[in-house]
Amino acid sequence: MGDTSNRIAGTANVVVDGLTIMVAGKFKYRPSKVKRETLTGMDRVHGYKETPISGLISMDVRDSGGTSVTDFNDMTNVTVTATLANGKIIIGSGMWTTDAQEVESEDAVFSVTFESDDVSEN
Repeated sequence: MGDTSNRIAGTANVVVDGLTIMVAGKFKYRPSKVKRETLTGMDRVHGYKETPISGLISMDVRDSGGTSVTDFNDMTNVTVTATLANGKIIIGSGMWTTDAQEVESEDAVFSVTFESDDVSEN
């Protein structure tokens, strides 16, 4: 068996409430809790403002025969768990989908974005 100790990217295995989904690509996550914006005046930088933001897990999903696109649109209060090539485990709790899913039929893929206030990386 090959040595994968230096592997840091390239795979994401995702489970949504116990259902394993086919990740086609573009996996992203955001465990951040706040967004900061610099506030400037005409004389100098005054500081920054800080506003809360939601955590995020998003990806392109393959529309396989066992996948229901409608079910993704109905998802609220789900747990999303992703295991990445570098060994990190990303967990989002109480998540909901935020966009309407549109399937691109040439490659049978659609984008899905989950958001909540609870995304962590371990």
